[in-house]
Amino acid sequence: MNIFEKCESNVRSYCRSFPDIFHRAKGSMIYSDSGKEYIDFFAGAGALNYGHNHDYIKQKVMSYLDADGIAHGLDMYTSAKEKFLAKFDEVVLSSKKLDYRIQFCGSTGTNAVEAALKLARKVKQRSGIFSFMGAYHGMTLGSLSISGNTGIRAGAIGISSNVTFMPYPYGFMESFDTIEYIESVLNDVNSGVEKPAAIIFETVQAEGGVIIAPIEWMQRLRNLCHQHDILLICDDIQVGCGRTGSFFSFERANIVPDIVVLSKSISGYGFPMSLLLIKPDLDIWEPGEHNGTFRGNQLAFVGATAALEYRESCDFEQDVKAKELFIKNFLTQEIALISENIVIRGIGMIWGIDVKNFGGSSFAKTITSRCFELGLIVERAGRNDTVIKLLPPLIIDIPTLQKGCLIIKQAFDDSISN
Repeated sequence: MNIFEKCESNVRSYCRSFPDIFHRAKGSMIYSDSGKEYIDFFAGAGALNYGHNHDYIKQKVMSYLDADGIAHGLDMYTSAKEKFLAKFDEVVLSSKKLDYRIQFCGSTGTNAVEAALKLARKVKQRSGIFSFMGAYHGMTLGSLSISGNTGIRAGAIGISSNVTFMPYPYGFMESFDTIEYIESVLNDVNSGVEKPAAIIFETVQAEGGVIIAPIEWMQRLRNLCHQHDILLICDDIQVGCGRTGSFFSFERANIVPDIVVLSKSISGYGFPMSLLLIKPDLDIWEPGEHNGTFRGNQLAFVGATAALEYRESCDFEQDVKAKELFIKNFLTQEIALISENIVIRGIGMIWGIDVKNFGGSSFAKTITSRCFELGLIVERAGRNDTVIKLLPPLIIDIPTLQKGCLIIKQAFDDSISN
């Protein structure tokens, strides 16, 4: 028995899929104590869009540490926070003509989701929340209450009061007008469902299996919320910060949510950080009404500022689009042709290979396990974990991206031949 099995809780997860001990990482590569190197198509579950130990961001962080910069500051004014706010306003908000206040929350995405729910209920003085089937929003109780996976909610009894799950445009629901259904529920005095304070949604259900919301659907959802005086919350935790190409994943629909949740890659370096973007008229918090000890992670501010500076220095979005095209072409030409029962879905640099009708969960696990043996870290997602989810760092070079994709192809060939 190793020290991990002896001391660490049974709740550990990813280490069971990737059973090696890692000690170093750079760019899109991770290195283990055993001497093996792995291509990373996992990217910290989306927290490492800029890869491991990005040179420019690392240099800024190390310079800050060398100068004995403040490491922990709660919500006090600091130079690190000042620089981040100024850069975020310049590069993201002002350039996109978005008018948001920024609220710093606790250290992870679920903390920001909790704040969003609490604020929406306070603003509208209504307790209900609409979420979507297949959604994933985090592991604290409020976030669990609006997440669709009953497995992860099993130990949290009675959390789903005042939450109504609506159908997402996926599966048989793709031929069903889900927006019209929500409209009918809101308009029917006998539906048994009260008008909610907010509707929270993901433009791409990442953990849900890489399910991409159509542009028209998002636009109609935005209009519905406006017409019914309901706040629209966009959870951009995993697919924001450039993952779909543009900085925000909702930009392709030309909509503006009332509240946006950001975390994961916002810090640029994998540092814990989460924040809310709030329309100014919704910022009705009393001082200290919602807080968190680690909402002032100064290293995260430094990393986030450096990441935004890096984005300015290169044609970042076009680079993501070029890699999107490469992944799409590879998966449709090399993987989808294996069987008509394999479904490919994706946008930007998040892609899913759905083998639900081609071996199911056990086959998906066989593929990802074989990929790991061949030197690629790639995870599963979706209902019953039947989707092989590609989530490489956005800065990965094309030769390494191609090598990783070829490993997936080899894993399919090896698994089918056996």
